[in-house]
Amino acid sequence: MSSPSETAGLGIDLDVSDAAAVADRRDELVAAVRDHAGGIAYRLARLQGGDYGRETLETDAGEWTVKHEAGELEFLLFSPKRGSDTYVVSTKQPPDPAGLSAALEDYPNMVAAWNAYVDSLSGVLDGVSAEFPEPASTDGVVAERDRVLDSIRETCGVIAGEVYRYEGDEYGTFTARVGGDRWELKWEEGSVSYLRVGGSGGLYLLSQYEAPSAADVREYAEPFAGFVEAYNGFVEELESDLATVSV
Repeated sequence: MSSPSETAGLGIDLDVSDAAAVADRRDELVAAVRDHAGGIAYRLARLQGGDYGRETLETDAGEWTVKHEAGELEFLLFSPKRGSDTYVVSTKQPPDPAGLSAALEDYPNMVAAWNAYVDSLSGVLDGVSAEFPEPASTDGVVAERDRVLDSIRETCGVIAGEVYRYEGDEYGTFTARVGGDRWELKWEEGSVSYLRVGGSGGLYLLSQYEAPSAADVREYAEPFAGFVEAYNGFVEELESDLATVSV
């Protein structure tokens, strides 16, 4: 930027006002609002119970939006009914002094709107009982499911061991179609990897991960006998020395 002595040589002799005082006052006001509205953001975060959120408060002059993240004020936006929006507080650039001035005239009304909002929630939980029925235990259902699955796993273990002994490979599968469903038993070194019904997108009755639901076990427990019969038929057709399995 040219100095006054340099511009004087060009025949320009104009005074330029220093905006530093205006900028300093703006920054001072924004810092004060950030501290004050930060308290609202913290209380809003506690009320909403999330890591981030927002609330819009209405005044006669427009709308105020308070946005928080982890309880910290993210931004405070004033949207007047007439004129442009002003981010009174934001993580980007400071507000225009004229927009800030208009917003701060309405700021006390925003605080009053917040207080009215909180007051409207007062007593909303009065009379709500915290006494609830005792949840029923699933222990019996789980025990019955595991009993059936243990029997299926034991039977599949015998099949896996026999097929492993016959095939001689480290891993493989035995498949059969029962009642229109494709059953697949995968084994590895004579141990069961999984038992799946219904192809690649089907249900895993046995797996290394989670157990199926009790309803699924009930649906497929009886057809499992057909899978074992299919295995026994496979053995008979081979006329081998593999032991048959019954359930």
